[in-house]
Amino acid sequence: MRGKLMFITGLAAGFVLGSRAGREKYEEIRSSAKKVWEHPSVQEAAGVAQAQATKLYSESKDKLQSSKLGEKLHVSSTTGADVTDSLAGSNNKPAGSAY
Repeated sequence: MRGKLMFITGLAAGFVLGSRAGREKYEEIRSSAKKVWEHPSVQEAAGVAQAQATKLYSESKDKLQSSKLGEKLHVSSTTGADVTDSLAGSNNKPAGSAY
């Protein structure tokens, strides 16, 4: 019984000391990551990546709309329908909903 009590006491002490050291290390890593993210070159690269992703999305959406699959899904850019909405179908209401 005494061995179990000593083990639990040691475990609790280790947890308390470890959580304090862990929190300090976490805050240090967090502040370093924030500094890196706020650096102008990183922000510029993120902007370029976002612009490329938007361009690829638009091109892919246009290709899908002009394909036979797009025609089957009735995807239209004039209605602003999203591909996922078309794939899910018009009956995507939760079960048991009143509307």
